[in-house]
Amino acid sequence: MKLLYDHQIFYRQNYGGVSRYFCELMNQFSTDPDISFILPLRFVQNDNLSQFPQLDKFWSGRYNELYNNYFVSSLQKKIRFNALNFGLNFLINNRDESIRLLKKQDFDVFHPTYYEPYFLKYLQKKSYVLTVYDMIHEYFPNYFKTNDQTRVWKKQLIENAGVVIAISENTKQDIVKFTTVDPNRIHVIYLGNPFERISSPAQVIPSSDRPVFGKPYLLFVGGRSAYKNFNFFIGSVAEMLCKNDGLHVVCAGSSPFTRNEKQFLKNLNILDRVHQVKINDTILKNLYKNAQAFIFPSLYEGFGLPVLEAFSCGCPAVISNSSSLPEIGREGAIYFDPGDRKSIISALETVLYDEKYREDLIKKGYGRLKDFSWELTAFKTKKIYEYLMNH
Repeated sequence: MKLLYDHQIFYRQNYGGVSRYFCELMNQFSTDPDISFILPLRFVQNDNLSQFPQLDKFWSGRYNELYNNYFVSSLQKKIRFNALNFGLNFLINNRDESIRLLKKQDFDVFHPTYYEPYFLKYLQKKSYVLTVYDMIHEYFPNYFKTNDQTRVWKKQLIENAGVVIAISENTKQDIVKFTTVDPNRIHVIYLGNPFERISSPAQVIPSSDRPVFGKPYLLFVGGRSAYKNFNFFIGSVAEMLCKNDGLHVVCAGSSPFTRNEKQFLKNLNILDRVHQVKINDTILKNLYKNAQAFIFPSLYEGFGLPVLEAFSCGCPAVISNSSSLPEIGREGAIYFDPGDRKSIISALETVLYDEKYREDLIKKGYGRLKDFSWELTAFKTKKIYEYLMNH
């Protein structure tokens, strides 16, 4: 069985759950004798992909020498934001590489990595599998630019896909709510644990990038955009931080604080208590293992990979009761209403000050991991490919 993926998500993000998902899938398939696949890339700057050097040989490789070009690699180290990705993609044009391979028709199943429908006119009579990660654009359209086409593209691709994969039951229900797709064409396949391949974390030496490492802190992971509810969370815990002189908040990943964010923290009198940290998997795992608690106040998640990361590191998970999060966390987490300040504080105080509850929660978190593995994700996805190829 020959699979063709495409370029989309690998230039859209440097580090994120969607590109991680495809890297893990391809990693599993790379040792499957029944499967061959191609990743149509000429050049990308994606941290997830860089952690899977075994996948390099599956790139279509027409301009792979750019990956090792001294000027480009030097520029990468100095400039770490998506504008560089988009600029290089425009010059090198990974999209053209995807189109070239689509036109060749030398594949059995096509699996696009995001929602741009550029490929529809090149598929001819072949169908495609579409993975839907969430319906954030549909629930929170005001959080996105007015010219953002994601909602329109996604609906079109969902309703024309041979099979739709939803990464949670909650996401499946949301797809049915916002589209006309037959629910029988939607198959739920959970993601795996992002840290299952990573052994115990190496010793990380405190540095300017990890200013409060070794001090008590709450860990916030990922983006801080509106639906992530970061500002409301920080406003809710500001008084707690001021009263507890040793407690900090570490924000792992995403971009450095903006001027407005710094002013917001300054107004709350906690600018020196909230820190943004650059991460890789080793640093992130250390941050989980040493945190007092992982806090996830998001208003909406299609799955919530950080919940599994926290479970695997023995970090108590204090998470929102919204969308898919109770489905994924179940008994392994303590929940709060993301719009209720008292609810957030109560959940945090329970984990911070009730040692027996805390230990029990950690054990239950470890227990939840048995339902999530990339091997199982790949196995179920392969079944979808086989079904589509034979129908």
